[in-house]
Amino acid sequence: MEHPTLLGICGALRAASTNRLLLGEARRAFGPCAWVEGNLRLPLYDEDLEIAEGIPAEVQALADQIKAADAIVICTPEYNKNLPGVLKNALDWVSRTKGGPWRDKPVAILSAADGRAGGERSQFSLRHCLTPFRPRLITGPEVMIAHSRSAFDGDGHLIDERSGKGVAELMQILRAEALLPR
Repeated sequence: MEHPTLLGICGALRAASTNRLLLGEARRAFGPCAWVEGNLRLPLYDEDLEIAEGIPAEVQALADQIKAADAIVICTPEYNKNLPGVLKNALDWVSRTKGGPWRDKPVAILSAADGRAGGERSQFSLRHCLTPFRPRLITGPEVMIAHSRSAFDGDGHLIDERSGKGVAELMQILRAEALLPR
């Protein structure tokens, strides 16, 4: 494998989200890769829609990206002490596709939140939601960027050296998992 394919998923839709900045840090720390970013702008899951029209094309595209990726990194904010609805909606939709795209995929989770815990609860809930899909969740180091609005410089890089080292270590573990033979 020349360069592994890394799929990035940002749990925030806002273009200037600190989780989008964190996703950029993760991508840089991962090293050379074929980069793909998943789109979470999906219709709300509705079984009536699924029955009437089947799996929406944008949902199937995300499932195909997950299936094709060698590794996945998810950056999630924390909304009201939980993972964002758009991220849960994407998980629900992808679970309806064929072929179990998450199965055995190495997945790293990071979070950035403006609160003092840095998204700890969103990470916990996301891990819980991913469990039935049986990915290879990387357990640590845990990367939770607290007070995220002031955690990045003007170029979108983490200011705190310790946080940067955590991102680098987590991404090197993810890279090693991505390069394992399947």
